Amino acid sequence: MDFDEVIDRRGTHSSKWDTMEQVYGVSPDDGLAMWVADMDFRPPEAVQRAVEAMAAHGIYGYFGDDRAYRESIRWWMAERHGWEIDPAWIQTTNGLVNGTAMCVDTWTAPGDGVVLFTPVYHAFARVIRAAEREVVECPLAVRDGRYEMDFDAYDAQMTGREKMVILCSPHNPGGRVWTAAELQGVADFCKRHDLLLVSDEIHHDLVLPGHAHTVMARAAPEITDRLVMMSATTKTFNIAGAHVGNVIIPDDTRRKQFAQRMAALGISPNSFGLHMATAAYSREGAEWVDALMRYIDGNRRIFDAGIAGIPGLASMPLEATYLAWVDFTGTGMTTEEFTRRVERDARIAANHGTTFGKGGESFLRFNLATPRVRIEKAVGQLQKAFGDLQ
Repeated sequence: MDFDEVIDRRGTHSSKWDTMEQVYGVSPDDGLAMWVADMDFRPPEAVQRAVEAMAAHGIYGYFGDDRAYRESIRWWMAERHGWEIDPAWIQTTNGLVNGTAMCVDTWTAPGDGVVLFTPVYHAFARVIRAAEREVVECPLAVRDGRYEMDFDAYDAQMTGREKMVILCSPHNPGGRVWTAAELQGVADFCKRHDLLLVSDEIHHDLVLPGHAHTVMARAAPEITDRLVMMSATTKTFNIAGAHVGNVIIPDDTRRKQFAQRMAALGISPNSFGLHMATAAYSREGAEWVDALMRYIDGNRRIFDAGIAGIPGLASMPLEATYLAWVDFTGTGMTTEEFTRRVERDARIAANHGTTFGKGGESFLRFNLATPRVRIEKAVGQLQKAFGDLQ
């Protein structure tokens, strides 16, 4: 559990490190990869042992008897989130982007509107548009430096063509842990406009000390008939390449509809992902996550202090995820100018805020899940790149 260990990921087919020069013009030889939302840490030893056991056996056939896998999910939800589920509710997808696409495919038709509270995780809009549905952006309001929802404004936007809401909880990229009252507000909004609610809670284990996540199914149990819950081990334990996600559907009718579309498209998970997920959802995995979030919180403190020392920059208070959302509005610079300084001068690849939808234009997203020495280096390089503002 040595999060300070610097692991060289170059030349390993890492999207985060091996494509950063192509995407941002920042070489991995002298730059820092702070964009793709995976971590530069090894997963818990339990996960490594599971993969090593598969390799030692040496036969990679079809996976059968997933009772232990389903039980591990049931245990984790009860133990870590106070949510009792039936293992039969779980549908396993090839990650949660695939899970999102499956929800859009199952319950909407071309031309239907799908509501997003923006700025939000960019893959949602990409999937919706690729499916020939309409992205309906409901902009989040910024109050006291953090995001809040404005349901009066959202009510006025609805036209009747909308069929679904995709909620990001906790919020990526803003790092908000939505309160139970805010989640109830989302549920009430869905009831008012007869919308299916897909709650993507992939970051729900990555909550910083002093904050607590509430799963939507507990915040608003009365909307079970229109609720789809999505979670995964992949973000929590840094095993995104396993491409395994949980789509948890309490309602019998909805679950059968989803399972039918899964069957029609021939979708089934890979055995590596199931073994890794089963190992991760354990007491050893829980201890690892707790240690991880203490470490991330330390990185956050250093990064936020460094950003606060640069006039015109403001980092949104981080309550969950390991993704810092930095506003450059106060510099008076254009998006092109502050982005150029970060990439060309600071040699950092960070996600462009514009890709997250309305409201992201003045922001960049920085991944803090990396050894502390890199956070310190990033802070120093950012302060130098914007040194003329001091």
